[in-house]
Amino acid sequence: MSAVFGQIIIGPPGSGKTTYSAAIQDYFNKCTAGISSRHVYIVNLDAANVGMPYECAIDLVDLITVDDVCDNLNLGPNGSLMYCIEHIEKNIDWLLKRLESLIAQHPSTLPPPYILFDCPGQIELYTHHGSIHHIIEQLSKKLDLRLCCVNLIDSYYCSDSSNFISALLTSLSMMLHLELPHVNILSKIDLVERYGSLEHNIDFYTEVLDLSYLMGNKKSTADKFRPKLAKKYRKLNAALGEVIQDYSLVSYIPLDVQDRLSIEKVNNTIDKANGFIFGHLKNDDLSQRTNLMSNAYGVEQFEYAKTAKIRENYTTVDDEDS
Repeated sequence: MSAVFGQIIIGPPGSGKTTYSAAIQDYFNKCTAGISSRHVYIVNLDAANVGMPYECAIDLVDLITVDDVCDNLNLGPNGSLMYCIEHIEKNIDWLLKRLESLIAQHPSTLPPPYILFDCPGQIELYTHHGSIHHIIEQLSKKLDLRLCCVNLIDSYYCSDSSNFISALLTSLSMMLHLELPHVNILSKIDLVERYGSLEHNIDFYTEVLDLSYLMGNKKSTADKFRPKLAKKYRKLNAALGEVIQDYSLVSYIPLDVQDRLSIEKVNNTIDKANGFIFGHLKNDDLSQRTNLMSNAYGVEQFEYAKTAKIRENYTTVDDEDS
């Protein structure tokens, strides 16, 4: 059987991980034809996630639940979630056996299997705690899964300078800690205008341009919108901005899960990151490989309607003058 690919879906609480998982499953399971088609299975690794809006192939709740941990060990919600992840790490064979069976029993009449891991929202699991990292290592070594980490960040963070810097630092820390191909996503981009006017155009946030404009080190054309940063923290914020830009690793892709072209753009980027554009093919069919690579890059030539509208609304004054 050819290599199996998938995504590790992470992000802060409320960033839309479960909604994203459901949208990806619906998108691909309806697209059953074509060289980029796949059949999506979702593995729920959030022991507090009940009533999921997707079809769950493997559910951590079958092994352990947050409620059980809270009742028996007298831990709070966050501590219980951490305990559940540590428990699955210690009992990794439970997960590996179910994944092996899932892959082995995948019908040959369906497109190739593609596995999404819907993870909990405790960001410390992805920034410095070791359990998720060790679970990923076992999935890669024992099952040869080709995974890409997909980090969802709520576009709300773009509305405040300090929040955006915090999101950047969190994303950078996740990238360095998990050691996987990594795609960062600004989720709920269709709702960004509800949070108030952005200080810069949307490209500033997706491409992570000159962060000194967020620190007050340079004059901006949108001063009236800038949240005031405390003077005593200005040097610290400037230093943090330099760290982010020195690594030059973090950028974001905007996502509206209700826009199929937006989903297509995100998934083509992920396919380039984890190698799906080549690795799932069973033979060295050059025409298939060429077409799939063209699809992966060609979608970037399009701008889906809602994001294009946001770009227009937040065109900088300098751009308008020119």
